[in-house]
Amino acid sequence: MKKRDLAIVVGGAVGAAVAVKLLTRADTVKWDMVADRVAHSDKSHFVTVDGARVHYQEFGDERNPPMVLIHGYTASVYVWKTSAPMLADAGFRVIAVDLLGFGYSEKPAWFDYTIQSQARMVSRFMNRLGIGRAVIVGSSYGGAVALELTLNDPEFVEKLVLVDAVCNNDLKSHPILRLASVPGIGEIITPFLCDSKTFLRYRMHGTLAKANHHLITNDRIESTIRPLHAADGHNSVLATSRNWDAARLEQDAHLINQPTLIIWGDHDTVIPIKNGYKLHEEILNSRFVILRDCGHVPQEERSDLFTEIVSEFAHDQKGRIGPRDGDDVRLEI
Repeated sequence: MKKRDLAIVVGGAVGAAVAVKLLTRADTVKWDMVADRVAHSDKSHFVTVDGARVHYQEFGDERNPPMVLIHGYTASVYVWKTSAPMLADAGFRVIAVDLLGFGYSEKPAWFDYTIQSQARMVSRFMNRLGIGRAVIVGSSYGGAVALELTLNDPEFVEKLVLVDAVCNNDLKSHPILRLASVPGIGEIITPFLCDSKTFLRYRMHGTLAKANHHLITNDRIESTIRPLHAADGHNSVLATSRNWDAARLEQDAHLINQPTLIIWGDHDTVIPIKNGYKLHEEILNSRFVILRDCGHVPQEERSDLFTEIVSEFAHDQKGRIGPRDGDDVRLEI
């Protein structure tokens, strides 16, 4: 077979696979069809914010001090499945929210999927629940949302916890995000990447420290893929990558006055630890804790230690934490 003919055959096969994928995928993931497989689904609730249905899970006594947990890019409330109940046991009303376009929140085509709009949604979500001020905890991309919320609507933030937080646009240079930014290409590759268990397992090996690879279970993979396994989820993932703009956060971090706890894994290969040092330098009233043998998601990899440190910080009136320096943690003053 001539090379030209072979190229036509291969191109036709690829085109057919793409067409089948795009034409056969579901429009959305229906909660009633998956609720029995969602961790802590008995704690799940829905509320309408600006016309969109928002999913959240709530733990603990509603009379306790509120704490709002915000997940990262392509993630959901699942990343808090271990730490959220533990934080509730430590004396907090814990609310883990799915950002619009992720988890089991609605994924509307009209939403612009910017960090600014997600932060605005969180503030209005808090209003709907009657929460005036709270400890805001943001992980990765959720850290960017938490930073934006603190800068724009500081009255909502009692204290701030940043967990391996996005604070600039460095990630936009990642090959996959750059490829997704190309019109047409992004629409083709995103559904395949979002639905690929092999690709997700590969990503998780880079996200978690090697010592914590035992956490990469089939349940974790399924729970990550499930809420995005439809056309609206693919579109929200793509739109978020294309509208990513976090440059303002690092530049304006010095304006934050709230007591701030910065937590980083010493083996984070997703968001370099230098960003944690930069935030610590810029935010005057901040504490910086580095967890050893930990990657990008300390709330999952070191749940006990994470809960202990966050609880101590949040309970203390001035956001102080006791001295620590041992095999598990290093405190940067």
